[in-house]
Amino acid sequence: MSYESLMFLHLLTVGPAALIGIYLFLRRKGTAIHKLLGKIYMVLMLLTGLITLFMPAAIGSRLFGHFGFIHLFSLLTLYAVPSAYLAARRGNIVAHKSAMLGLFIGGVLIAGTFAFMPGRILHSWLFGAA
Repeated sequence: MSYESLMFLHLLTVGPAALIGIYLFLRRKGTAIHKLLGKIYMVLMLLTGLITLFMPAAIGSRLFGHFGFIHLFSLLTLYAVPSAYLAARRGNIVAHKSAMLGLFIGGVLIAGTFAFMPGRILHSWLFGAA
């Protein structure tokens, strides 16, 4: 699969996940809609984390000619989602909240900020130059 195809798949998963994540943080917790959207959010973030592992690093040094610093956020995602899910299932809401906050801050906000830096495709789309 081409980088461009992976990039579009990534945007199709992370975009809705970011919007759902914002909604979930702003709304009441523990409701039926929170639980439903939370599961959708987790699936979207898992897909995002998996997709990004197949995307080679575009900037900076690479490990094995493929993985870059940005891939640490993929690993964060693949760890945080199951951790948060299991914590919620066990009734450990403090651990669930912590994992979800870390996932959103690291996997959406920080990684998303890197995606808009010069040299990245989203930067060139928004500002017209690499």
